Amino acid sequence: MPRWFGRVVCAVVLGLGASELRADDAKPDPGTVDLFNGKDLTGWGYKTGDTFEKFDGKTESSDKRYTARDGTIVVNPGKGIRQLWTQAQFPKDFELRLEFRAAVNADSGLFVRAPQLQVRDYLVAGPYKMLKKYKPQDWNEIVVVVKGGVAHCTCNGEVLEEALKVPATGGIGLEADRGQMEYRKLRLKELK
Repeated sequence: MPRWFGRVVCAVVLGLGASELRADDAKPDPGTVDLFNGKDLTGWGYKTGDTFEKFDGKTESSDKRYTARDGTIVVNPGKGIRQLWTQAQFPKDFELRLEFRAAVNADSGLFVRAPQLQVRDYLVAGPYKMLKKYKPQDWNEIVVVVKGGVAHCTCNGEVLEEALKVPATGGIGLEADRGQMEYRKLRLKELK
């Protein structure tokens, strides 16, 4: 076998991997907003009462509970519960899609305007222990559709919450509670 053959095979394999990566990171549909730019925590921060500590241009929150790394928001274990919120508010009906990966027994949350949807290592930490499509320690997709003040929430197509009542407006939040959690591809599309 000629020496150059190995180089050609290597180049083809690397090229296929790069095209797969590009397809995975495809641009969102028109009208969809990326809530996370994949590089830093721009657009996110901690809110306490009327004050908002912004993390624009920063890769870590001030207490290092949240880190932007390799296209993900990593929720790091720490002391107590901490919530990261979008600076933007969302008063219109919308569809929110995101992917998460939970470490064993990790406990986090997704806030939809204000109410919290539990995002956890469901089969261990609950409350949705009967999910059949949940993939432990792998990427899972949550879809939240908000219409008329009610949110319908699914994980990999299975219903988590059928009619979660939400306020007329508010931001999107993530919770740091127990264990490591990762979030990526946080995308919101307003519905007509």
